[in-house]
Amino acid sequence: MLTAHKIKIFQSLDKKKFRQKYNLFLVEGNKTIKEVAASEFVIKEIFTVTPEFFEGKSTNVFNVTAAELRKISFLQNPKDSVAVCEIRESSALPPGRIQIILDGIQDPGNLGTIIRLADWFGIKQIVCSTDTADIYNPKVIQATMGSFLRVNVVYENLDDYLGKTDAPIIGTDMDGENLYHYNFPDQLNLVFGNEGNGIRENVRQLLTDKIAIPRFGSTKATESLNVAMSAGIILSQIFAKK
Repeated sequence: MLTAHKIKIFQSLDKKKFRQKYNLFLVEGNKTIKEVAASEFVIKEIFTVTPEFFEGKSTNVFNVTAAELRKISFLQNPKDSVAVCEIRESSALPPGRIQIILDGIQDPGNLGTIIRLADWFGIKQIVCSTDTADIYNPKVIQATMGSFLRVNVVYENLDDYLGKTDAPIIGTDMDGENLYHYNFPDQLNLVFGNEGNGIRENVRQLLTDKIAIPRFGSTKATESLNVAMSAGIILSQIFAKK
């Protein structure tokens, strides 16, 4: 049942401190909720305007009106359902052939898109600095389109984590080697930096190589690419060469 108390709690889950306090986050949309139900995540409750979609699949399904759904949705145009899920603790996996390292990514949409890219290319782990956007931010969850279920995202002190790796650490840099001429190693850590400031100096000192996406436009007026866009271009080139 959707009480006023629950509405207040759910509305507070757009802030990390309340997600941590209640150990909860929200997932929106029948398709993604169905994927969550088949995963290791625990769904506590589902509030929906389409209860027939969940018939026989869950006992904690509550029918609500469209107006009630809008009160707990973080979307301008709410979808059909909102699921209240428990946060699941994650720990670092052994590094795969390729893993993504994020140094201070702040925009939830960028993080969500990079998680979705990792899922697309079969990359199992993303290691984030402790100040990178929170994976359970509703904008991140929405941008992943369910990919957060298939990519292990962990938060680590990057100095310590990268200092222990044996694999090459490759970072993006405007002065780096041309992406299209670079021979990628079989195993690597691929580092992307903050949207405005790039990779921090302490992490830059750990890089074994730097790569850059060359500009081909005649005016060369564009200063930089969006970090998620850069990730897509670089990952595509890595796998094209493999």
